[in-house]
Amino acid sequence: MSLSNKLSVKDLTLEGKRVFIRVDFNVPLDGKTITSNQRIVAALPTIKYVLEHNPRYVVLASHLGRPNGERNEKYSLAPVAKELQTLLGKPVTFLNDCVGPEVDAAVKASAPGSVILLENLRYHIEEEGSRKVDGKKVKASPEAVAKFRKELSSLADVYVNDAFGTAHRAHSSMVGFDLPQRAAGFLLTKELQYFGKALENPERPFLAILGGAKVADKIQLIENLLDKVNSIIIGGGMAFTFKKVIEGTQIGDSIFDEAGAEIVPKLIAKAKANNVEIVLPVDFVIADAFSADANTKIVTDKEGIPAGWQGLDSGPESRKLFGATVAKAKTIVWNGPPGVFEFEKFAAGTKSLLDEVVKACQGGATVIIGGGDTATVAKKYGATDKISHVSTGGGASLELLEGKELPGVAFLSSK
Repeated sequence: MSLSNKLSVKDLTLEGKRVFIRVDFNVPLDGKTITSNQRIVAALPTIKYVLEHNPRYVVLASHLGRPNGERNEKYSLAPVAKELQTLLGKPVTFLNDCVGPEVDAAVKASAPGSVILLENLRYHIEEEGSRKVDGKKVKASPEAVAKFRKELSSLADVYVNDAFGTAHRAHSSMVGFDLPQRAAGFLLTKELQYFGKALENPERPFLAILGGAKVADKIQLIENLLDKVNSIIIGGGMAFTFKKVIEGTQIGDSIFDEAGAEIVPKLIAKAKANNVEIVLPVDFVIADAFSADANTKIVTDKEGIPAGWQGLDSGPESRKLFGATVAKAKTIVWNGPPGVFEFEKFAAGTKSLLDEVVKACQGGATVIIGGGDTATVAKKYGATDKISHVSTGGGASLELLEGKELPGVAFLSSK
């Protein structure tokens, strides 16, 4: 699956067309109040671009939360319609459902150039294809799914996907449109450009920075990246499994991943065969409890971590080592922080790494942060705008880096 040759919204003729945009309006709510409108703001460039090209109308659809295939007012997109109207500065018609005769009639009767937001797609079991009942998975019938997809498709001439965060899900709104032109919006195009360049044609040296607790969760990721990168920094909890297996380091009560430990020798052998440098921490900030106010000290890997203590951050020498590795790279993909940054006492390693990455970016390197916790780090320390690209999809970006095909991307038309 080539990421860089997908049809973009800019390649479409939009005048007089009925345009369906799958957006990601899965915003955090406190009751009916939106606590961060970031995802709505992020969708505006695509919506405005389409409106500037005089479509017949624009239909927007999204999921919000996990209503489990049934109506639940808690997950209504009604507050989003209000916020979108304010941000767009033009009326937004909110419909009480996303399919059915009433929706069909309302959309058809809308004035030229209207913006219409449909209700939560996940109110229907046919969007995700299944729901949980008493802990068991109940599937939607193929006939019901086909009907749901046909009804959504009937609202449009052209399909635009701008929801990278759900691109790894083969849901009806991501892969169910029987329309000749299926294009990426600006948000999705940006994601594909950055990940496409890094994974298909990176400027070298190419460095991956990986954190997270368990090696077993990241095996596919490491396996795939070992075929792509020149070096990998392994930090976070999973560094302890590597250190213990390869170097016999005493890790005390730090996280040790039994399942992952069995695979470490294979990964190291592959790294050697591919001439990939694996960079591990050489010292640690350790704690006598997993707590924000634990007692702390710094130990080297030679000294080891005593029983009753656990490593929660990289130490000062590791930070220098990581910094030197970052400084050499021209392309950097970062997925997972090197320490428990949520606790101030164990945030220094993450802050230092972020500073180095920002410096590399200012020096002309391309830096991609893959959603999730690492995106939270960039936001927490005000660095989001100083990084080439902070991904909007944790799960989707992880699957791309694992070498998987994303259903929502594969479904788009090629140029």
